[in-house]
Amino acid sequence: MSSGRSFFAVRIDAFMKKRTLHSSPEQSIHLDIIASALCGLFDFVEDVQFWIKDCEGRYCRINRGFLMNYSLERQNQVIGKTDYDLSPRHLADQYRLDDARVLSGDTVINRIEMVGRFDHTTCWSLTNKIALRDERGRIVGTAGITCSLKNKPVEQNWPTVALGKAIMFIRENYSEPISLNTLARLAGLSSRAFERQFHACFGVLPQQYIRSLRVRMACHSLVYTDQPLTQIAADHGFCDQSHFNREFRRQMHLTPRHYRVRYRKVRH
Repeated sequence: MSSGRSFFAVRIDAFMKKRTLHSSPEQSIHLDIIASALCGLFDFVEDVQFWIKDCEGRYCRINRGFLMNYSLERQNQVIGKTDYDLSPRHLADQYRLDDARVLSGDTVINRIEMVGRFDHTTCWSLTNKIALRDERGRIVGTAGITCSLKNKPVEQNWPTVALGKAIMFIRENYSEPISLNTLARLAGLSSRAFERQFHACFGVLPQQYIRSLRVRMACHSLVYTDQPLTQIAADHGFCDQSHFNREFRRQMHLTPRHYRVRYRKVRH
């Protein structure tokens, strides 16, 4: 995991390279069948969504779990559409920010986040996203997989039990002050070793991860509740509204107030 490359990522890249090397109609049809079979493999894994998008964010392939999450029945209800056709705009913007990051060559590895569902609820999920490249190394799209952590202890879904215990603690206490020493003690590691392993797995430091999670959770409250900004700031672990405004704007490129106005207007 420290290399930032999973078996899933390597297999998808290999498939896309083969796809661009074969240009005849018969070969293209054959490779489309392989793509469908690849998606079909994920149909047998419970609570897993898999998708492939082009560079414009349009869905090209999805699995059955993806359809079930959005309470849809047919592939043609999704293929060719974007996140803005399927999700509330504030969530779609977050997904597209991720896509932009991946299209620039970065990866999203083992991130625990809240993922929206058809009934406007959210569930804790483990998400990975990678870039798809052709035989010349050019990025031609993205692929992603997200696995629901519903009714599953986080540590059972994690590369190491040590990190899993720390992530579960963050998930349940993100609105409270969380020190590096506390997380390291839960993992049974020194602070320095924990920070190093956490960064290798996530690509960010523990405190950066916690701040990002707090902002993402605050987004939901801004859109779906009438709580004042001071209350949202306090409920999501920010020491005051000024701190909340500063961190929110750094991550979302909008102030919390402007974010609420923008997405409430879209929602109504």
